[in-house]
Amino acid sequence: MSKPTSKVLVINDEPLILKDLLKGLNAAARTLDNPFGLTFVGALTAREGLQLIERDGDIQIVIVDDKLYAVQEGPRKAPPARNGSKESPRSLQVSALKLVQKITALRPELDIYILIEKEKEDQVVDALFAEAVDGYFYREERDYRGIYRILNAQIAERARTPFYDALRAYVLSAKDAWHTPGHSSGDSLRGSPWVDEFYEFMGEHVFDADLSVSVKALDSLMEPTGVIAEAQQMAANAFGARKTFFATNGTSTANKVILQTLIAPGEKLLLDRNCHKSVHHGVVLSGAQPIYLDSSVNRKYGVFGPVPKKTLLRAIEEHPDAQLLVLTSCTYDGLRYDLKPIIDAAHARNIKVLIDEAWFSHARFHPDLRPTALESGADYATQSAHKTLSAFSQAAFIHVNDPTFKEHLFRENFNMHTSTSPMYSMIASLDVSRKQMMMEGYKLLERTLMLAGELRQQINSTGAFRVLELEDLLPDEVKDDNIRLDPTKITVDISSCGMTVDELQAELFTRFNITIEKSTFNTITLLLTVGTTRSKCSRLYDALMRIAREKRAPRRLYRTPDLPPFTELVYLPRDAYYCGGELVPLLDENDQANASLAGRICADQIVPYPPGIPVLVPGQLITENIVEYLIRYLRVQNKVELHGVAYQGYFPSIRVLSAAEERRLSSLRELPRQKAA
Repeated sequence: MSKPTSKVLVINDEPLILKDLLKGLNAAARTLDNPFGLTFVGALTAREGLQLIERDGDIQIVIVDDKLYAVQEGPRKAPPARNGSKESPRSLQVSALKLVQKITALRPELDIYILIEKEKEDQVVDALFAEAVDGYFYREERDYRGIYRILNAQIAERARTPFYDALRAYVLSAKDAWHTPGHSSGDSLRGSPWVDEFYEFMGEHVFDADLSVSVKALDSLMEPTGVIAEAQQMAANAFGARKTFFATNGTSTANKVILQTLIAPGEKLLLDRNCHKSVHHGVVLSGAQPIYLDSSVNRKYGVFGPVPKKTLLRAIEEHPDAQLLVLTSCTYDGLRYDLKPIIDAAHARNIKVLIDEAWFSHARFHPDLRPTALESGADYATQSAHKTLSAFSQAAFIHVNDPTFKEHLFRENFNMHTSTSPMYSMIASLDVSRKQMMMEGYKLLERTLMLAGELRQQINSTGAFRVLELEDLLPDEVKDDNIRLDPTKITVDISSCGMTVDELQAELFTRFNITIEKSTFNTITLLLTVGTTRSKCSRLYDALMRIAREKRAPRRLYRTPDLPPFTELVYLPRDAYYCGGELVPLLDENDQANASLAGRICADQIVPYPPGIPVLVPGQLITENIVEYLIRYLRVQNKVELHGVAYQGYFPSIRVLSAAEERRLSSLRELPRQKAA
């Protein structure tokens, strides 16, 4: 197993003092137990130190002198050198407070210690401990071995994985299991002539670590007080949250839990119509009255962008009685809102903010990707740790920064959705993925971003494929909204390669063993993560270049029909969904659009994949335009997932409210409109 490298950067402006510090500390590292590979490097100026922090992902700790001076060229008076010698006049480079703030802004995961003088201890400690400072050392004391032990222990603390450590220790203790699960550490499969192959394929520890809530040493996800609680708090510290919760049902369930916690039946929430379908399911479960906001659309490439800022700000003003605003940032294609002004406007009206960061859990660990939702002021953020970090599928984080967080109510809703038999290896993967991002996330993301830049150039060099940049992807209505792009999502225009998207995906899969993330009618999207390697990039570039060299003539590509704008919500989604309804065909007897559907009220969520945005939600008015869209979508697409459409034999149908059900329900049309305050 490879040994880690951990560098400690010492920033001190006295060359001789810095030399002595580095010599003494490195000697201690060589003679004492050094499991994390600690080495000490130095910088004489704040600027040099910041450059090293930005350049070297192995730096884990920074020791900063509380005063950093620079030699002046002119005759201005300045404090003498600390050793009393008559050196050139010097001016203050930067205060320790300012430097700590700069370091934290660049890499918040680093531990920071301050070198101080004993007689100035009180004022320095008071000034600095409001910042992200982990401790201090006295400049006059050269206890190198003591300092080394403290720093080694600090790295050991950050590198701990409380839950995974406990799980591993328990598994290796080889206890006899007289409890669930039924495979009993794999004994039911091992040696079986019928299923032993599955055991061998999966590996023994998959079964050893699949344990039961009967193992008290491994805590309870539903009411954690031990190693799970400890692991969750370490995750909160890493991601900049007040509290973090581990979810084993994905961000889908995380979103539903938050909506049920914050919204009572009949209360309003504002949401991007482009939200993940789990948010729309949460609307049904909570009984909320949603105010749907149409997202921006880039019709040239079939890409759905953010809701325009002016639309959001207007909705906040028109609905000050809303309890919650829900947005997705970044989007599937990597488009990121300028969140702070939007969140500030919502908070000014006492509206809570939930940001679905399912595709952006890595952002905290690189300055090019920040600010995160929490850093922008969001009350809640949900993240699919499995999408861009090293966690198992379904593993997710719920981050909370809400100052009025009602933990008991949240816990009741969380437990409503969480299995009483969670998968412990999934919880361990959340613990481990947090550790990895704390210890080497910056380094890994530096590599990922570098590979993303190189891959963009390589794809463009093929001549048949072109990477879409931010200006290509942005719909016109959000071009002045300060939208940014996550460069780890690469969207490629394939319209000049001479193949349809389906043909290209099949070619990449069967001929080159490559599977991509998503597509539109004329683009493919590639996802780069901390697991992306240069070899993978090379194989993809080689595949695209080979296809380009075959010089197929460009073909006409059939566009996906444009998603109709939202019509009208006539009944609360929950009320409509829980009606029995009746199935009405999309097509009439002449195989044409069924005119009788226009004016009816949908009882289900109708979601085409792609793009995964509901065309209809429960309680929404159906129009001729929507019926035509669904029929055209079914006819144009060769391979269609149209969730919510039911088939009566070969005839696609939609569940709608009956006339009697409409009379029985309370219509939103009868409610007084809320005027802007």
